[in-house]
Amino acid sequence: MQHRRVHRCLCGTMAALTAALLVPGPMSVPTARAQSKGAEPPYFAIKGARIVTVSGSVIENGTVVVANGLIAAVGANAAVPPEAAVIDGKGLTVYPGLIDAMTDVGLGTAPTAAPGAAPAAGPPAQPPAQQQRPAMGPEDRPATTPWRSAADDLQLTDRRIEQWRNAGFTTVMASPRTGIFPGQTAVVNLAGERPGEMVVRTPVALVVTLQQPGGFTGFPGSLFGVISYIKQIFLDAEQARQAEEIYNANPKGLERPAYDRATRVLNAALRANRPVLFPATTPAQIIRVLELNAQLKTNMVLYGVLQGYEGAAATAIAAKKVPVLVSLKYPEKERDADPDAEESLRTLRFRDKAPATPAALDKAGVKFAFYSDGITSPKDMLKNVKKAIDAGLKADAALRAFTLGAAEILGVADRLGSIETGKIANLVVTTGDIFTDRTQVKYVFVDGRKFEVKEPPPPPSGPPGAAGPPASLTGKWTLSVNAPDGTQPATADLTQAADGSLSGSITTVFGVSKVNTGSVTGNRFKLTFTLDFGQGPMELTMSGTVEGNQMQGAVSVMDQSYDFTGTKPGSEVAQALLPVRHQCLEGTAMSGCANAGEEVRR
Repeated sequence: MQHRRVHRCLCGTMAALTAALLVPGPMSVPTARAQSKGAEPPYFAIKGARIVTVSGSVIENGTVVVANGLIAAVGANAAVPPEAAVIDGKGLTVYPGLIDAMTDVGLGTAPTAAPGAAPAAGPPAQPPAQQQRPAMGPEDRPATTPWRSAADDLQLTDRRIEQWRNAGFTTVMASPRTGIFPGQTAVVNLAGERPGEMVVRTPVALVVTLQQPGGFTGFPGSLFGVISYIKQIFLDAEQARQAEEIYNANPKGLERPAYDRATRVLNAALRANRPVLFPATTPAQIIRVLELNAQLKTNMVLYGVLQGYEGAAATAIAAKKVPVLVSLKYPEKERDADPDAEESLRTLRFRDKAPATPAALDKAGVKFAFYSDGITSPKDMLKNVKKAIDAGLKADAALRAFTLGAAEILGVADRLGSIETGKIANLVVTTGDIFTDRTQVKYVFVDGRKFEVKEPPPPPSGPPGAAGPPASLTGKWTLSVNAPDGTQPATADLTQAADGSLSGSITTVFGVSKVNTGSVTGNRFKLTFTLDFGQGPMELTMSGTVEGNQMQGAVSVMDQSYDFTGTKPGSEVAQALLPVRHQCLEGTAMSGCANAGEEVRR
């Protein structure tokens, strides 16, 4: 019943916001989007910029020439063709395009196949009764679909493609998500008219997870069961390989080996020496997985490794010369957690030390790259890398992990990861150091296509005399958003730093969202946060003015804008709205949510 009440309260807003999301926004506009591809300039030249090549020395005043999707020339004295479209690089810095080394960006939000079920692109599906039958043992191949390819599942409608690109990411390693063996990854560029144009390399790696699909009645139903199954399928693959070789050499008088799609694909990946990705977080898990690989003998890459700051972990990884994909989703305290609840010293230490992992791995000589690990805003990735730099990681090592280091681990360093003649023209052009908060991404080049990243519109001008010391937004605000079907409730729990920057959270009927960026100038403010309306995460911008305990402005998403007002405890309006807001957000109000704000004002 509660869900039904919330749905009744929200249906109009959902419809309006979903309709807005179906309209392409102006945030990142390819140079030739409104023209035919043939009308695009044959050359681009970024002239007089600071060029961070990563593979070589920094060029303080140089030129990069882009032609036919490739880097045609780079250097202090690179010749600019007369027909090139020239970008004045004065005051700008050019980096190789950033790489998110493991994500599901580009794969959309479509549900994946049930564990053990055949994929939609494969052979005809089994009858429903068979698909739902729990696996009873390893021979049923539970949650095992290594034949799935991320390259086959790309969806241009995934709006995170533009979101990641606007933050400077030109490439991702797209990875299937569900199952113990979810499938094989693909290195993908974040632009293209068709999915096939986006693929840089496929297949790249085979993913292994420790998901437990069995539940209470099926197999495997525990962590140890999953690990045992992983061992078993590798043993089965080796046995299948030997049996097939013997049979093919002389089939007469021999029983024909059974066909096993899973082990056949697994053997193909092992023969090609493709990386096999294994998860681990704690030192004990890391050592356990390394010992497991001593038996399996795969081309292992670890991912996660959030407790790599422990000396034993980094040393063990370095001794085995195993590359690492470091998660940038650092542990955080839940925002709705009981503030008085006691936390263990181990939990507090983990939260405090996780950003030190990259520096520990770098010191130990471990090759590593960064990946988003479910982070909904790519800007949070850069913020967390800045935390790693503050915890001792060298800035050039951080940049390498996002570029050439990632390309080396993913096997594409011959075409991506640095600014060199002949490589794919994936570039990001910024106003300064890419890890500095105030740096803006001005242009992004993907496969030589230029995208201009436009900043959101500035907040509305305040009344005369608004300039001066920043207004105070610290506190809990009760918000009313004027959607097409009426006023909708929300709250903002904000903290304002001495320099005017904002942090905190926004609570709506869609959940709690962390403030990505925020600032206050005079009585004007602007902040961004991310919501998922059911078609992938989208970044919203809230901007407006503050007068005492009241605020007003607009919330913008893509090309749609909604007015809002807000009050802070201490005002009569805030106290009157409080009970109605709680009823709407918690789904206990039978009616009147949409008009709650209007009723109070009356």
